Amino acid sequence: MYAKIDTEMAQFYQDKVVLVTGGTGSIGRKIVRELVNYSPKKIIVFSKDDSKQYLMKQAFKQFHHIYYLIGDIRDYQRIEYVTRGVDYIFHTAALKQVPTCEENPDEAIKTNVLGSINVIEAAIKNNVKKVINISTDKAVNPVNTMGATKLLTEKLFKQANMKLNNNQTKFCSVRFGNVIGSRGSVIPLLYEQLITGKALTITDMNMTRFFMSVEEAVQLTVKAGYYTEGGETYILKMKALKLEDLVKALMEFAKKHQLKKPKVQVIGARPGEKIYEELAFEFELAQIYETEDMYVISNNELPKNKFRKTSLMNYRSDQVNPIQQHEMLMIIEELNQS
Repeated sequence: MYAKIDTEMAQFYQDKVVLVTGGTGSIGRKIVRELVNYSPKKIIVFSKDDSKQYLMKQAFKQFHHIYYLIGDIRDYQRIEYVTRGVDYIFHTAALKQVPTCEENPDEAIKTNVLGSINVIEAAIKNNVKKVINISTDKAVNPVNTMGATKLLTEKLFKQANMKLNNNQTKFCSVRFGNVIGSRGSVIPLLYEQLITGKALTITDMNMTRFFMSVEEAVQLTVKAGYYTEGGETYILKMKALKLEDLVKALMEFAKKHQLKKPKVQVIGARPGEKIYEELAFEFELAQIYETEDMYVISNNELPKNKFRKTSLMNYRSDQVNPIQQHEMLMIIEELNQS
């Protein structure tokens, strides 16, 4: 199955029109980079940051089928216009920083919830075939504004499959863990502090986080678009890291490269932060299917030739296999060489 899925996906996306909201962000940009491999007819990069669009145009100038449109998902008229003639949407646009959303909950609601409603309504009106929503582990049993808005968005996307005016559009969500290399990710943040000689600011040594590479995140998202029949939640099978182990790996890296041993400053959990993260609600555990590299939560029975029913007691970052120190060192080394 896995040997041929790339060919199947290539055929699936070939000659299609794909829209990526938030397409200049760290995830959206990588999705665009992956999609060009499948020969789509057109890729539309939609975002409100003109500077990032300009820089992305320069980086992707060899691709003449990528189009850049300025706009905000809060503006229904604009997103409705942009979705005309689109086959698939990858919805990555969102406010994602936990502290920012805690300080500006009204703005988080406007973008993450009301903006997503605009995407849903526009997709249905224009008969888009599939829409894939990028969500997060923070949507599970949320304790912060960002997680709460993402949970609402997941529910909106699931319910959109049953809207009376929905003739053909299929909606699903993908739950990410901590994406290494994305803006605000903990490993690049602490690495930068180490390289610049600053103290490593640690919230809590016992804090654990699911993690995935940008490449894994993108592959999961593209596969979700290929597989979805509407209503599923896709989750990568992930390891977790403990901040204490990450600090030890950074200390080892500093020693290996003859850098000054960094000080560690424990600053405590920020408002809205959890000690561990979860990727599935308790009520979802009876509805889980799996493949070699992902879990799929679905109320509907999935094809047995592609998915097998499984059972989990939980899916928490403090109760899965932790990343080993040598693996963490490899990640840090890759950051050092990039």
